[in-house]
Amino acid sequence: MSDTVLIVDDDETTLRVLELLLARAGYEVVRAGSAEDGLRKAYRFQPDIVLLDVNMPQMDGWEMCHRLREMSDVPILFLAASASSEDVVRGLELGADDFIAKPFDPQELLARIKAHLRRAPRSAPSEEPGVR
Repeated sequence: MSDTVLIVDDDETTLRVLELLLARAGYEVVRAGSAEDGLRKAYRFQPDIVLLDVNMPQMDGWEMCHRLREMSDVPILFLAASASSEDVVRGLELGADDFIAKPFDPQELLARIKAHLRRAPRSAPSEEPGVR
């Protein structure tokens, strides 16, 4: 079973590029075009890692990160056009695990995803189906 990546970004081009890159690398991809949809899909699909844009209408990435962190320890990587020191610090203090500036190098992004997934805790099923 491959790892699931949730991509949350309001830019359709970014969603398509990331989906193609990640699918070619063997990941299952779930897309969300808003933070609200991202929270619903995070709850529904329980992704192994989340790639999150900062600047989105209505709820921004900062708020989604805060809310997601309240319900999950999933690794969160911000992908943002602005990577000022203040933005990076804010993201990390909100609970993100990494902060990557756009435009990003595809190989570096894949390497960072792999590194976070290696360290992410995995929950084992409490009981094997059909075994008592």
